[in-house]
Amino acid sequence: MLIHNFSINRHELNSQAANPLPDLDSESTLVLVFADPCFRDKNEVWQRLRRHFAKSVILGCSTAGNILGPEISDGSIEGVAARFERTALALFSTSIAGQDDSFAAGCRLGRSFPKEGLRAVFLLSEGLSINGTELVKGISSELPPEVGISGGLAGDGNGFKETWIVAGEALGSNMVAAVGFYGEHFRFSYGCEGGWDKFGVERRVTRSVGSVLYELDGKPALKLYKEYLGAQSSGLPATGLLFPLAIRQDKGSEALVRTILKINEEDESLTFAGDIPENSMAQLMKANLDRIIDGAGQAAERATSHADSSLASLAIAVSCVGRRLVLRGRAEEELQANTTMFPAGTQQIGFYSYGEVAPRSAGGSSNLHNQTMTVTLLQE
Repeated sequence: MLIHNFSINRHELNSQAANPLPDLDSESTLVLVFADPCFRDKNEVWQRLRRHFAKSVILGCSTAGNILGPEISDGSIEGVAARFERTALALFSTSIAGQDDSFAAGCRLGRSFPKEGLRAVFLLSEGLSINGTELVKGISSELPPEVGISGGLAGDGNGFKETWIVAGEALGSNMVAAVGFYGEHFRFSYGCEGGWDKFGVERRVTRSVGSVLYELDGKPALKLYKEYLGAQSSGLPATGLLFPLAIRQDKGSEALVRTILKINEEDESLTFAGDIPENSMAQLMKANLDRIIDGAGQAAERATSHADSSLASLAIAVSCVGRRLVLRGRAEEELQANTTMFPAGTQQIGFYSYGEVAPRSAGGSSNLHNQTMTVTLLQE
């Protein structure tokens, strides 16, 4: 596998020399592109990429920050071209008609993939009008259990207005797309970790529908949330990223983290990126900066524990925008923690997201996560 990264800066759009693209076009080349939201209508950029990579599989999304190696960038496209030698690729996409269509959209996407030889799928979805939990359940229901699923939800900085996907010739909102990897020579592994601390009273979810939370302990969810946030409640939904919820079904189950996408002042509800099941237990979380950074390193370590250090490696890091907002000037430390764990020569690319998709542990089923660092390690 040959791997080369590239960057396109919004201030250098007309300069071919300033933004060279790697000469790796082939039917077995994956081109991943993670873009600042400002590139939504830069048709000349997308046309140039499609001409240069005419045979390749192109997949990408808008972000809340781009990741390349141990660095974060805004105002640019960060891309990578990975040309496989003995791995076949397949790209499929579908439109999504709001949160209620999330499970069905996942099913449609999963059914698109030929199953013979399929090893793994990397998934990107628009990040606002989606129930990520149901999306993952849908695609999982149509794929063999041994097929790995990872990816993330597109971002829009901290604007929460519009996210979008690019998949081959298509670019738009309300899309879900995924690339499938085929063949016995393809290898993949995952890591996933958070690092947040729980605080305050654990409350029962007494009224919810899908990803919309209406009541905790019989009280309006938005009202309680505002009481906890105090002065920071005026910045909702963005400030909600600083205080996610830990959701667990019972005392013996592992908690999943959920962050806010929308608020509704009229019915005092909160909409999250994934399911908030009724009768589950919810508890607020807050940042522990050192533990968040350590968590990123642990995610990378888990991914590399199943890797072959003799092979070329592409690491796709998907980290939650909430982690970036909390870490602020220390955000790149979590990316540095990643890179110290990878095999020598590993190239890392990725983005800050509105939700992360990966198994919690090796051999486990995939879930939607929030406030985590997830690492997908690809090898051939």
